[in-house]
Amino acid sequence: MTKAMRRRRPTLLLCAAAAMGCASIAPTTRAFVPAPVRQRAVSVRRRDDVSNRLNMSDGGAKEESDDNFLASLFKNFQQNESDGAAIEEPIETEEERARRLRLERLAEIESGEVRRASRVAEDKFFYLLLFAFQLLPLIGSDRIESVLYFFGVAVTTVYLGGRQEVVDAPERISRNNALYAPVGASLAIGGLYLLLKAGIDITSVYAIMVTLFGALAISDIGVPILRNVFPGVDFAEAEVPVPRGLAEKLDLDKPALPLDGLVTLGLGLLCTLVYWAPAAMEQKFLISNAIAWALGMVSLGAISLGSFQTGAILLAGLFCYDIFWVFGTDVMMTVATKVEAPVKFLYTAPPSDTPRDYPFSVLGLGDVVIPGLFVRLMSKADEVLRPKNLSYFNVATGAYAAGLLACFGVNEIFHNGQPALLYLDPSLVGGTLACAAANGQVADLWDF
Repeated sequence: MTKAMRRRRPTLLLCAAAAMGCASIAPTTRAFVPAPVRQRAVSVRRRDDVSNRLNMSDGGAKEESDDNFLASLFKNFQQNESDGAAIEEPIETEEERARRLRLERLAEIESGEVRRASRVAEDKFFYLLLFAFQLLPLIGSDRIESVLYFFGVAVTTVYLGGRQEVVDAPERISRNNALYAPVGASLAIGGLYLLLKAGIDITSVYAIMVTLFGALAISDIGVPILRNVFPGVDFAEAEVPVPRGLAEKLDLDKPALPLDGLVTLGLGLLCTLVYWAPAAMEQKFLISNAIAWALGMVSLGAISLGSFQTGAILLAGLFCYDIFWVFGTDVMMTVATKVEAPVKFLYTAPPSDTPRDYPFSVLGLGDVVIPGLFVRLMSKADEVLRPKNLSYFNVATGAYAAGLLACFGVNEIFHNGQPALLYLDPSLVGGTLACAAANGQVADLWDF
């Protein structure tokens, strides 16, 4: 049965049912009609006959008898079938369908890139501020510069990551994922620690994997930035020709690649090469930080906590995880200083008369990404709950800044490593719940 027939079938059945209903009712009703009314009905029927003849002259046909009606109905059914076959669209081949889907996907990606570039333009002050923080090592390596660097980079990254636009929908974390995240993290860091203690150094393998992912992350996060740095270039149309053989291997519709993607990929590969250059880390730690920042930004855009309760479960679990591995063992400090890879932010340690085993102050990437996911969730809460008094996103960003300052303050007092999540997680959850109370939306936020 054609699509046109399936569309018309309900109408035809309805017409047939109505006709059969009239045919069965009319004779029965006629026996009980009084003579004056019956005479009036005869006149009405004669008038209807005249109307039917006029309608037939305009191309419509209407038969009084059941047999003629059914014959006409069958004739119309055949006519509809032939009409449906005539207007049915040609069948799309698999190759045509695949090409259409690729073109639709490219259009979707370009639309997403336009949104991303627009958001970067809105937040250009904060991107410039982030760049300015990279100049602090030129000023000095005292404690104040390192604290200012870590604080500025972390808070700015959380803010920008919470506001950034993405092309594809992020991967949503379920409650079970959040519940077992501390277990998985403990197994990972415990495994690295045991390998180091056994004399097996997998730093190089781990760092190679991270830097390769970092190159791809720079390629991704750099596209909207590049479009804002060079607004005069039409990156939506700008392409670089490639050999036809390569285009066939990449399954491209035409032998060309987008200019912006190639430029940012080249920049990512260049950062990877500089990272692996035979130079001391003190001379290239900013490159390591750039790779770590790109990985953090991509993670914030690719992962979603999904709900407030899921976020609270994740933060509570990692709160305990961080405290145990930092205060209860030497595992966290050992892995952080022995495994050298761009998964942390570094700043040269201040001068000291006492030799240091590790020449950097460190802020773990997880201390930015994990709270940053919660802050990004609060930006979605603003869109859905529309608070009247205080913005959940702004309050969460401020709570993150306050918790980080508290961590740095305690670190300065006791002069030992602190689990940052010990200060960040209560600040975030408590701050957003207080914000919900001010907005009269505690139950709404809890169920969000």
